[in-house]
Amino acid sequence: MVEPLHVAVLMGGWSAEREVSLMSGAGVADALESLGHRVTRIDMGRDVAQRLAEAAPDVVFNALHGTPGEDGSVQGLMDLMGLRYTHSGLETSVIAIDKELTKMLLVPHGIRMPKGEIVATESLYEADPMARPYVLKPVNEGSSVGVAIVTREGNYGDPIGRDVEGPWRHFDRLLAEPFVRGHELTVAVLGDEALAVTELMPVKGFYDYDAKYTDGLTRHVCPADIPHEIAEAAMAMALKAHRLLGCRGCSRADFRWDDEQGEAGLYLLEVNTQPGMTPLSLVPEQAKYRGLSYPELVQRIVEEAL
Repeated sequence: MVEPLHVAVLMGGWSAEREVSLMSGAGVADALESLGHRVTRIDMGRDVAQRLAEAAPDVVFNALHGTPGEDGSVQGLMDLMGLRYTHSGLETSVIAIDKELTKMLLVPHGIRMPKGEIVATESLYEADPMARPYVLKPVNEGSSVGVAIVTREGNYGDPIGRDVEGPWRHFDRLLAEPFVRGHELTVAVLGDEALAVTELMPVKGFYDYDAKYTDGLTRHVCPADIPHEIAEAAMAMALKAHRLLGCRGCSRADFRWDDEQGEAGLYLLEVNTQPGMTPLSLVPEQAKYRGLSYPELVQRIVEEAL
């Protein structure tokens, strides 16, 4: 029998991923209650410190996604308040949410990532920063928020049109990376173990925010139908990145794999320190494949925080 705890589930907030966070938080809260824990649900507002102080929980389950719940801000607040909380701490969160900082830390340790450069949005209306096809993405957002693949045949224009919808209309700076053809893969790490490799196959287009969180738009193949050595390499790379970044609890590493290049075509794109916990999310799916139910997964993440 698990010793009952008072767990505050922090969810919602005001990032672009608010709705997903609310779904994650609701699932987590229900699972905790099914295990006999006392749960206080907190939809994060500007009064979050007061709400947490009033709740005085044994531990906080951080189910926030994006800023300020995943970028170190909330982690610093909870550190100051002396609260124990799930997932990664302040320093790890600051680095992992920033794709350029993540590259600076991981690449020197032998983790292959696409070479990229930070570009001013205004410059895109004059000329491409690199040969097409390339990817443009916000420097510090998650869940494929605001990602665009710029191709020769695309409808963004050449150069990109100022009035065409895309991440350039919402961010002053963007990360430009060469597009890696091939397969979309992801690996969850729980504690100190890589769980599995899932291949993500969007019904159309690419694995963007809508494809990630809309039922029926993406097919998940778990375990991925890829060569054993590629799966092993992806899991090893995900675990190494998790350790180098100092992640706690669980993380999820996203990859692209160019099957024409073998293992040399496997590239880490980013590490998510607070992966989704919705019914469509990948960490619960991989945990289930490894024999862990959703409540058991939630319990494991809470135990890591303690």
